[in-house]
Amino acid sequence: MLASLKRITAKRKILKLPLFMARYSEFPLSLYNSYTREKEVFKTLHPGKVGMYVCGPTVYSYVHLGNVRTFLTFDVLYRYLIHLGYQVRYVRNITDVGHLVDDIDEGEDKIAKKARIDNIEPMEVVQKYTNDFHDTLKLFNFLNPSIEPTATGHIIEQIQMVQQILDNGFAYIVNGSVYFDVPKYQEAKGNYGRLSGRVLEDLMSNTRELDGQEEKKSPLDFAIWKKAEAMHIMKWPSPWGMGFPGWHLECSAMSTKYLGKEFDIHGGGMDLKFPHHECEIAQSVASDGIAPVKYWMHSNMLTVNGQKMSKSLGNSFTPAELLTGDHPLLKKGYTPMTVRFFMLQSHYSSTLDFSNDALEASEKGYKRLMKAWATLDSLVWKSGNVDLQLDKEITEALDEAYTNLSDDLNTAKCIANLFDLATRINSMANGQLDSGMLSKGTFDRLQKEFPEILRDILGILPEDGGDSGVVDGLMKLLINIRQNARANKDFATSDQIRNTLNELGIQIKDGADGTSYSLN
Repeated sequence: MLASLKRITAKRKILKLPLFMARYSEFPLSLYNSYTREKEVFKTLHPGKVGMYVCGPTVYSYVHLGNVRTFLTFDVLYRYLIHLGYQVRYVRNITDVGHLVDDIDEGEDKIAKKARIDNIEPMEVVQKYTNDFHDTLKLFNFLNPSIEPTATGHIIEQIQMVQQILDNGFAYIVNGSVYFDVPKYQEAKGNYGRLSGRVLEDLMSNTRELDGQEEKKSPLDFAIWKKAEAMHIMKWPSPWGMGFPGWHLECSAMSTKYLGKEFDIHGGGMDLKFPHHECEIAQSVASDGIAPVKYWMHSNMLTVNGQKMSKSLGNSFTPAELLTGDHPLLKKGYTPMTVRFFMLQSHYSSTLDFSNDALEASEKGYKRLMKAWATLDSLVWKSGNVDLQLDKEITEALDEAYTNLSDDLNTAKCIANLFDLATRINSMANGQLDSGMLSKGTFDRLQKEFPEILRDILGILPEDGGDSGVVDGLMKLLINIRQNARANKDFATSDQIRNTLNELGIQIKDGADGTSYSLN
C-alpha cells in the first residue's frame, strides 16, 4: 500500500470542478477594458451567463511561451468565472488557413508554406501542431474551451460576412479579391484605431508601399477575401472566384456565430491589438451594425533577463526546453506546475521576465504552498478557546484572496494571501497555534477554500498531478493502523510505518491535537 501511494495519485489527472452557488454578487468582478482604457465593473449582457472569445494559435509551428502565458490568463479567468457561479461559454479558435506570412495581404499562407517546405499536406501541418498545442496546454493543466472552432470549418459563415460587408458598402471587389474600405468605414463610423490608440492620419503617413498592393484604394485597406493564385494550395469557391478568407475575418465570423453579435469578453495577446483586433471590430460593425465586444482584455509580453524574447537574440526557449532545462540560459528544468505558478505571480497586464533566480524562487514558493495544502488536509479541528483576532485574520485573508482575484484577476496578490495563510497552517501543524483557536466555521472554510483557490481557480496541482484527497485518505488509514499498533504495544509495526513513510518523503508528526503528516 505504501509503495502504491504515488502511483495512485499520479493517475488522478482529470480536474473536476464542483458546482458552486453564485458568488459573483459577493465578490463583484472588475476588469480592465482595453477599449475604454479603464477598469470597469463587470456586468454581463445576460444575467448569470458569460460569452468569452479568445484568439487561438495559427497552427504552423510548435506553441511558444507567449502563447502559454496568454492562454493561461484566460484559463484562470474561465475558472474564476465558473467558480463565482457564472455559466460560461468559452470559445477559442484554431487558425488553420488565411494567416499570411508577415501578417500582410500578399505572400504565402503560413500553413501552406510549412507544408511546401516539409513536402506534406497542409492538413498534416494543422493536425501536427494542433496536437502539440493541446498536449502543451494539457501539460500545464489548462481546461478545454467550450467550443474550439476552426477557420476551415467555417468558410460558409465567412463568405456570408464578406457579402454582408459588401452589401453595406464597406468593401469592394478587385480581380476576385475583396478589400475592406478603411477610410470609408472611418468616415461613417469614426472608431477605427480606438482600441489600439492609432490615429488614421498617422497610419496613412507611416504606411509604406508594398509590392502587390496596387489593387487597394488605400494602403490601410485589408483583404477580407483573397483571390487564390493557381499554385495556392488552400482555396475555396466563392461568389468572387476561388480564394481564401482573410485572417482577421475568421475571428469575427466565428465569435459572432457562437456568442452572438454582441458578447461579453474578447481576449488575446497585446500583439493582436493592431491590426487583428482593430480589424475585427471594424468588420463586425460594418457587417452587423454593432460593436461586438463589451470588454477587451490583453495579456502582456515575455522578456528574458530584461530583454525581449526573440529567436534572433538567442534568448527564446520553448515550453519543452523550459521543462527539460536543455537551453544555455537555463540552469535546470522546471516542472509544469512550477512554471504555471511562476507565471501567475505576475499580473497578466505586466511584462513577465524569465530568469533562473525568478524560476527557482517560484519553485520554492510552489513547494511551500503544496506542503501547506497537504498539512491542512491532515489537520483536525478540536474544540478550544477561540482566538477572535486570529479567527478574524483568517477570514479576512480568505476574503481578500477573492477580492484580489475580482480586482482585474490579480493572481499575484491572491498568491500573497495564500502565503499568509500557509504560515498560519504551518503554525497549527507544529503546535504554535491550536486548531481550536479558530471557530469551527472558519476552520472548515479554510480547509475547503485554501485548496479550492489553488486547484480550481489558479489551476495549481501537486507535482504528481493527483487528487490530494486520495493521498489524504490513504494517509489517514495508515495513521490509524499505526495508532492501533502503538496502542497494542506493537512498536515494530509503528516504527516500520513511520520509517517507510519517511523514506517516501512523508513526515509523521505526533502532537497534542493528534497525529498529522507533511510532505518533505
